[in-house]
Formats: sequence, C-alpha cells, structure tokens
Amino acid sequence: MIKVSVFYPNNEGSRFDMDYYCSSHIPMVQKKCGAALKGVAVEQGIGGGAPGSRATYVAMGHLYFDSVGAFQGAFGPHTKEIMADIPNYTDIQPTIQISEVKI
Repeated sequence: MIKVSVFYPNNEGSRFDMDYYCSSHIPMVQKKCGAALKGVAVEQGIGGGAPGSRATYVAMGHLYFDSVGAFQGAFGPHTKEIMADIPNYTDIQPTIQISEVKI
C-alpha cells in the first residue's frame, strides 16, 4: 500500500478553503481515480509541537493506492484537471510525497 500525501504549508497570509477542499476537490479526485483509490484522509492543522505555536501545515490530504503504478495509472490521465482546481481553494504551492505504508 502506498500513500500519496499533499502538504499545504501554513504560510502567513495564505488562503485555504477547507470546505471546498473537502466537499468539492477531494470528491472530484475520488471520482477521477475510481476504484484504484483505496481510501482518503484529510487533516487540518491546529497547532505545532510547542503550546500555542502554529501548525506546520494548514492542511494535508492523503490518497491510498495499492502501488505507485496504480496511482500513476489512475491519477496521471487527470493530472491537469485536478491541478487546475487548486486555485479554487488555495494560493499555497503544495508539496507532494509518496510513501510506502508499513503499518
């Protein structure tokens, strides 16, 4: 199982519409990726490690696939459309990481 994580840094003055992300963007990604997408998770940052500190990320989205190949096959054909939706919910440049889930 692999996890594709999209991290949105909590930059001062940046915009992130969590309602749009959860109710429109993620469902669109789910529809485009179809059965290859095994699960999703969305997290909203609420604080850093030290009391009262800012969260490192305002949001994180996680997509689960059986393999990198499954991800590429499902996401690849729709990359332009999915990426074109980003300005509808944020002005933050996301960082993407692909991880192998161990536990």
